[in-house]
Amino acid sequence: MDTTVKQTQTRNVDHENQTTKRIVISIFGFIEAILAFRFIFKILGANPENGFVKVIYGATNFVVGIFKNIFSQVRLGGENSEAVFEPETLILMIVLALIAWIVLKIITPHAGEHQVKTAYSKNEDEDDK
Repeated sequence: MDTTVKQTQTRNVDHENQTTKRIVISIFGFIEAILAFRFIFKILGANPENGFVKVIYGATNFVVGIFKNIFSQVRLGGENSEAVFEPETLILMIVLALIAWIVLKIITPHAGEHQVKTAYSKNEDEDDK
């Protein structure tokens, strides 16, 4: 009277959802990286006439400008450059991180991974009948 057990397991992982998550993370990560460059350039007093620095400042001036004058900037004058601690860039980075987190929560299914498990049991005596 031997018993044979057969089990199957099905997983439903939505690959489209994974792709959407990767796209969202990539977009927000790219924007955060550009803002991080701006913050570092400002705090280290990078030359605003340099081509790369000019592109970064030009791409971010409008969005950072939304948060201007929330806090005052701290300026440290140097011989050839002026370093600026720009809190509005940090605020924007935090706001964007929160937006990215909310978007990722919205596109993630609440049920999580769907699993179906099925188990079959059969006695070998049943085959003989």
